[in-house]
Amino acid sequence: MNIKVETLNEIKIASIDGRIDSTNSGEFEKPIIKTIDDGCLKMIVDCSGLNYISSSGLRVFLAAQKKMKALSGTLLLCGLQPAIKEVFDIAGFSLIFKVFPERDSALNSLSQ
Repeated sequence: MNIKVETLNEIKIASIDGRIDSTNSGEFEKPIIKTIDDGCLKMIVDCSGLNYISSSGLRVFLAAQKKMKALSGTLLLCGLQPAIKEVFDIAGFSLIFKVFPERDSALNSLSQ
């Protein structure tokens, strides 16, 4: 798994490539939570390169969303592959997160 966090104006965009499971969910969690703890109130997680997620990975998404909500921030997801979207749907996460088909539509949502 690779994660890259970039900044576009005041929006942080975290791009994930590969898989998130119990062996590397901590590597995913550290930069996401650190970005929020450093004062980020607008974040997009670009999942277009994510090809597998376990319950450990879902837990990180949930922890990040809870942190953002507590700060009145916004965490959006984009680019979920069909298999990943199905996992999010089954877990009920599609009701918790705003999910956009691609990065540009998520950015437009935050820019309004």
